[in-house]
Amino acid sequence: RSIHIVALGNEGDAFHQDNRPSGLIRTYLGRSPLVSGDESSLLLNATSTVARPVFTEYQASAFGNVKLVVHDCPVWDIFDSDWYTSRNLIGGADIIVIKYNVNDKFSFHEVKDNYIPVIKRALNSVPVIIAAVGTRQNEELPCTCPLCTSDRGSCVSTTEGIQLAKELGATYLELHSLDDFYIGKYFGGVLEYFMIQALNQKTSEKMKKRKMSSSFHGIRPPQLEQPETEKMPVLKAEASHYNSDLHNLLFCCQCVDVVFYNPDLREVVEAHKIVLCAVSHVFMLLFNVKSPTDIQDSSIIRTAQDLFAINRDPVFPGAGQESPGNPPLRVVVKDVLFCSCLSDILRFIYSGAFQWEELEEDIRKKLKDSGDVSDVIEKVKCILKTPGKINCLRNCKTYQARKPLWFYNTSLKFFLNKPMLADVVFEIQVVQRSAHRAILVARCEVMAAMFNGNTWKQRVSDASLWCSKETFLSFLEYLYTDSCCPAGIFQAMCLLICAEMYQVSRLQHICELFIITQLQSMPSRELAAMNLDIVDLLKKAKFHHSDCLSTWLLHFIATNYLIFSQKPEFQDLSEILVEERSFVEKHRWPSNMYLKQLAEYRKYIHSRKCRCLVM
Repeated sequence: RSIHIVALGNEGDAFHQDNRPSGLIRTYLGRSPLVSGDESSLLLNATSTVARPVFTEYQASAFGNVKLVVHDCPVWDIFDSDWYTSRNLIGGADIIVIKYNVNDKFSFHEVKDNYIPVIKRALNSVPVIIAAVGTRQNEELPCTCPLCTSDRGSCVSTTEGIQLAKELGATYLELHSLDDFYIGKYFGGVLEYFMIQALNQKTSEKMKKRKMSSSFHGIRPPQLEQPETEKMPVLKAEASHYNSDLHNLLFCCQCVDVVFYNPDLREVVEAHKIVLCAVSHVFMLLFNVKSPTDIQDSSIIRTAQDLFAINRDPVFPGAGQESPGNPPLRVVVKDVLFCSCLSDILRFIYSGAFQWEELEEDIRKKLKDSGDVSDVIEKVKCILKTPGKINCLRNCKTYQARKPLWFYNTSLKFFLNKPMLADVVFEIQVVQRSAHRAILVARCEVMAAMFNGNTWKQRVSDASLWCSKETFLSFLEYLYTDSCCPAGIFQAMCLLICAEMYQVSRLQHICELFIITQLQSMPSRELAAMNLDIVDLLKKAKFHHSDCLSTWLLHFIATNYLIFSQKPEFQDLSEILVEERSFVEKHRWPSNMYLKQLAEYRKYIHSRKCRCLVM
C-alpha cells in the first residue's frame, strides 16, 4: 500500500530567506511519530549541482507499513517548462498541499491568477490542503533595488486564503510557525486524516475487485494487460537561453545601430536600439519611439535630456568608417561618471536587467567616492523606471529568482510586428510582417546567417518562407518573448516545421510537448470523432526529424489501435510506412490474443445463459 502526496508552492518568507527554518513538508516528515525514514531517503530527486531543482522527492514509511511518497515542488515554473511531468504529478496524487507565505503577496496573486486555474482543470476528486505559513509583518525596511514596484508591506489576508480554498473545495490552514504544535497536531492531524481516508478508499476498491473476480465460475474472463505506456519516450523541455542570447548580442557587434561616445567624442560602446528600448522609457524617448506626451513623467524626460545628446554632424570623428547605407546613430553621453560605467550598465541591461547587486558592485569598483556611486545608481534607477510609478519596496534576492525585466516592464513583445525601429520586412502571402534584425540574429542561427554582413536584404519575400502568415507570426513571437501558445495541434505542427526549418530546437521541443499533452488529454470518444489525421502527423514528424514525437505517436497509435484502425488514413501505414505498421501491429493494445480469448469467453457465457436452469 502507498500514498502519493504532491506539495506545490514556496512557504518561505521572501524577505527573510536567510533565516527561515526548514520547509513544511520536510519538517513534518522529520517530526511526525507516524512517519519513519532515515535521512538518506529524504533527498532523492534533487541533485546538489542544481541550484533550483524542479521538485524534491521524499520517501518514508507511515503507519508502520504504508509507503509514503512526497513530491515537493517549490517552483511553479514546472507548469510552464514541463507540462508532461506536472500533469502526471497532479493526476497521480492522493493528496495535494498548496503552500504559500502570508508575507509574499506578489507570489500569491501570481499563483492565484496563473496556476490555480491549471490545477483546477487537472483535479480529480482529490483532497486539497491550503497552508498559509508565517506571521504577518506590518513594518519592513526599504530596499534599494530600482526594480521593486509592489507594496511589500501588504500581506495575504485570511479572507483571501479562505476564498482561494472555496474555489478549490480545499481545507484552509494557517501555520504561524513551523513548531511542534502547528506541524504535529495542526497540519499533521489534518494531513493524516486525509491519508487514512485515501487508504480506506484504496482498500474498498481492492475488495470490490476481489469480489467481482471470485463471483465467476468455470472459464475466467481474460486479463487485459495494461498498454506499454512505460515504453513511450518522455519529452523534457529544453532549458531557456533567452537571456544568454541577448547578452551575447552585446559582444558579437552584429546589427549595431547606435554608438555611445564620451564627452571628448571617443567611442565607448556599441548597442542596439531595440534592446535598450525594451527595458527603458528613457531610450524610447531618446530614439523617438515615444514622445514626452506619451510618457508624462518629468523625471524620465529630464534624465533623457541631461544624460544623452544625439550627434548628427557629418564630420564627426570616425564617421568615415561607418557604412554609407544606414550608419549607426551617434549618442554622446554628457555625464562623465555615468559614461565611465556605461559598459557595465549595458551588460546589466542585456543580461536581463535583474542582476542588480552585481551592477552595484561593478560601479563601486570604478567609482571610489560613495557620493559618485549613489549619483550613478540613481540615474540607472531612473533609466529603468516605469512612468508614473515610484521605485518602492521589493527584495532583490526574491526578484532575481523570477523572470527577467522583459516580462514585467516594457517588453520586446511591445515591438512584435510593429514598424517602430524595424529594419526587416517579411512578405508572406501578400501580408507584411515587420521585424528587428538584432533580435532575429541573436535568437536564431539561420537568421544570423541570412542577415550577416552587408549583403542582407531589407525585404524577404515568401519564396523562402513556405508557411502561413499566422505560423510565421507565432515563430516571431517565440523569438521575441521566448514563449508560444499554439491554437491547436495543427498549428503546433506547423510551428514545429517552421522551427525545424530555422533550426530552433527549443521551440521544436515546446511544440512536441504541446502536441503530446493535447493528445493525451483527449478521451477515447473525442479521439474517434476528431478530424486530425494522426498518420499524417506521424509522417510529418518523421520527415522533419522529430524523432521523439514520431516514436511517441507510434506508441500512441498502437495503444489506441481499435480507434485509429477504423480511420481511412490508417491504410497509409501499410502502403507508405511499412516498418511503422509492423511496429503498431506488434505492440497493439488490446492484443489479438486478448480479443480471441474474449470472444471465447463471451461464447461460453452465452451458452450458459441459453442452458435451462431447471435441468
